Amino acid sequence: MARTKEFDPDAALQSALELFWQRGYEATSMADLVQHLGIARASLYATFGSKHALYLKALERYGEQQNPRLTEELSQPGPALPAVRALVRRFTAEAACDSGRRGCFVTNTAAELGPHDPAAARLVEASWDAMEGLLTSALTRARTQGELAQDSDPAALARMLLVFLQGLRVTGKTGSRPGLLHDAAEQILALLR
Repeated sequence: MARTKEFDPDAALQSALELFWQRGYEATSMADLVQHLGIARASLYATFGSKHALYLKALERYGEQQNPRLTEELSQPGPALPAVRALVRRFTAEAACDSGRRGCFVTNTAAELGPHDPAAARLVEASWDAMEGLLTSALTRARTQGELAQDSDPAALARMLLVFLQGLRVTGKTGSRPGLLHDAAEQILALLR
């Protein structure tokens, strides 16, 4: 007869996400996970597989939590450009006041694992593709509604914003010079006319 799990796998995954997000992949050992989650090593392996598999599941979970918020923010009816501007300002404010200097879990993964971990790189690319698609859609609506010039290229603008937002997250991890982030964001927003 199989034993029932003595822990909630969903809660354990969320807790692992928080630990990986705080420390990164390499700096988080299985011993750290066992201690942080309060789960036996054998149970972790039986439920999630390897540390790498758990990390990838945590990264997927992060996307599941973030993507609906982005979709909601950028898909509201009415004028689209104010939603894009609000998104840029929200990312800027979060990066400027990130006291834990965690940054974005996806961006952190891109920097730490992306160059040598194809599975992690695929999840990062999927996340960025989703964000780019949402931005392109919002900017296309903005152009259609006369909020952007008719000769603007929504896809190119979306790619510019995606790169800016990811760089913003990295720069914000230093915890210094929030004015730099705000000035850069306002310059980017000035291009959206």
